Amino acid sequence: MTNLSPRAWFAGCAVAASALLLTSCTSSSGDGEASKTPSSPAASTSQTAAKAREKQLTDQAHAALATVHGGTMIEAGAERVTDGIHTEPTLSQGKTYKLNLVCVGSGSAQLTLTPASTGPKAKVPCDQSVVQQRISAHKLPVRIDVDGAKGSTGVIAWQIDTA
Repeated sequence: MTNLSPRAWFAGCAVAASALLLTSCTSSSGDGEASKTPSSPAASTSQTAAKAREKQLTDQAHAALATVHGGTMIEAGAERVTDGIHTEPTLSQGKTYKLNLVCVGSGSAQLTLTPASTGPKAKVPCDQSVVQQRISAHKLPVRIDVDGAKGSTGVIAWQIDTA
């Protein structure tokens, strides 16, 4: 047995543990077939296509919002319909703002504002039409939630402007 410093012993254990973990993750299954990893060419191509499609939908949504932009922009963004929009923008109490929403894809989404006195609920169809909503910041904070209906896909983009 050799005398190793605690640091050298720990480093050796770390290397051995890494090698064991790597071996267990890349070894073949019991039936002789190698494990499949998400980095396969087919998975990579699929991910690349999905990202390109998402970028295309996002660009379409931003273009639709650009046609109705007015006032000073307060906040803007874009999310997948499946993720929804969940934000508490920094607004000034007593002021009125214009919320523009557009969904590009399929299905629809539902806008909900909290507190309810901020503005009414609204349906947002995923057909590239812009839904405009006046929101009043009578009580802070204001929360904006846009949730996709079951089975809806695509991108939702929003922009809050001064009224």
